[in-house]
Amino acid sequence: MERTPRERGGSPESRASREPPLDPEERARALCLRLLTGTPRTRRQLADALRKRDIPEDVAEHVLARFEDVGLIDDRAFANAWVESRHHGRGLARRALARELRNRGVDAEQVSEAVGLLDAEQEETTARELLRRRLPGTRGLERAKRVRRLAGMLARKGYSEGLALRLVREALDEERAAGLDTAEEEPWLWDAE
Repeated sequence: MERTPRERGGSPESRASREPPLDPEERARALCLRLLTGTPRTRRQLADALRKRDIPEDVAEHVLARFEDVGLIDDRAFANAWVESRHHGRGLARRALARELRNRGVDAEQVSEAVGLLDAEQEETTARELLRRRLPGTRGLERAKRVRRLAGMLARKGYSEGLALRLVREALDEERAAGLDTAEEEPWLWDAE
């Protein structure tokens, strides 16, 4: 049986009015800790959250600097973990990862270092794996439509047009050689280099 607010010691509003209000620094610390509990965040993400809650800028700067000093905010570690997670989990290329990190407020030098952890060979291997998983779903479509869909999927994940088209052509050639492709051939797609 659920208890009424009166049985629980009053309404939430009356309990809040009995507690002294937190000073801006305590509010800032509490907000940052709450936000960092769910998922890692960048310094800028936390600064934006503090700004939205009307925490004075000098107080926010002090709290954020303290959180950096004790290691609760580390944009470099955030960027490295982000690249590792999003590349392996979603197959994103360096270009897409860099854009996401910049949007989260990571410093350009740290973005370069983090995406630099991926080399071209690793990126190509991931793109091939994405194609391997998506290729069967396009069987039976016209070759031109397959090329557009598969290259478009890779482009949305941040792969360059040249790499995407080359890998799609190779995958479709391998499929054709294995006798898995039943669509009519359109030679003009294979002649364009």
